[in-house]
Order: sequence, then structure tokens, then C-alpha cells
Amino acid sequence: MSHYCDDILIAQVKKGSKAAFNEIYKRYWAVLYRHARRMIKMEEESQDIIQDIFESLWRNRESLEIRGELSSYLYSAVRYKIFDLLDKGKVRNDYLEKLAGFIHNGTYTIDHILIEKELSERIEREVNFLPRKMREVFELSRKEHLSHREIAERLSLSDQTVKKQIHKALKILKPKFGIFFWCYIIVKLFL
Repeated sequence: MSHYCDDILIAQVKKGSKAAFNEIYKRYWAVLYRHARRMIKMEEESQDIIQDIFESLWRNRESLEIRGELSSYLYSAVRYKIFDLLDKGKVRNDYLEKLAGFIHNGTYTIDHILIEKELSERIEREVNFLPRKMREVFELSRKEHLSHREIAERLSLSDQTVKKQIHKALKILKPKFGIFFWCYIIVKLFL
């Protein structure tokens, strides 16, 4: 397989060729890992990102649509995974700082509990207005804390479909609640 170009290897991967997938893995793992390490300077996270990309490539092989060069596709995937990782880390750190302030200042009172309850009920109402499949995916993600892969398996969907449904749900819900929505989501995710 080492003498085949990327386009032929991808075509073979789409047909389920593990040998072609292994060749792509051998060609790109090290360069993608170095690229990730340069961007985030974290060894384990870089390895996880690259592993996730290759797992996703294999898992979604049948529906894979690569426009342009495989290398560009893979580098973009690394970049998006890193941005996602950094976004999650920033949100988590901001939330933890605010939570520490609440605890330190003793400002988490009964008013906050009532506000959270009211916001929770309002979000629940809005979630109920989402299309049935989108609502089901969103609730499995946020209430049962299932990963995209677990939701995809449970509902017989692709990981990409699950990711798109969650993204669309958040896009619909976010403007309705502003910062309060994100605080609520963070509380539900990390507490």
C-alpha cells in the first residue's frame, strides 16, 4: 500500500480496507502529532486528538467526503479538535473561577436556587419545542451525559449526525437565553 497515492488509499478505506487505513495512519500520525504538540504543548492531549481523528476517520469511512488533499483535511481536523479542546478548557476555567467566587463570598443563596429552578423549567419548555429527533439527541447528551458515539449507537445514527443535531439545538436555544443558558449548561455538565 505504500506506493498508492492518498486518493486511492481513501477510496480503499471507504470500501473497508484496513491495510489502506493503516498506511494512512503510518503516513500521517507522526506529522499530525507534531503539529498538535506545537499548537497545544500537551503530550497526552495531542495523542488523544490524533487518536480521535483516526478513530473518526475509520468509523465514518463509508460516508467520508474529502474535498481536496487528505493532508489538508487531516490538518484541519487537528486544528478544529484543538480549538474545541481550548474552548472547553476556557469555559470550564471561567465557570470554576465564578463558582469559587460564589462559594468564597457566600453569595449562592436561596435566590440563586430559585433562579436556577426557573431557568431550568424555561429551558425544559424550549427543549420540548425542538424537533423530535433533535430533542432526543440533545436530551441524551445533556441529561444522560452520553457521548456522541454512545448516542449514535443507541439511536442508530452516525456520530456526525449526532454532532450536527446537538449543534443545531444549541444554535436554536442559545439566542433565547444568552449567558444564563451557558451557565446552566455548564452547571449541568460539571456538577
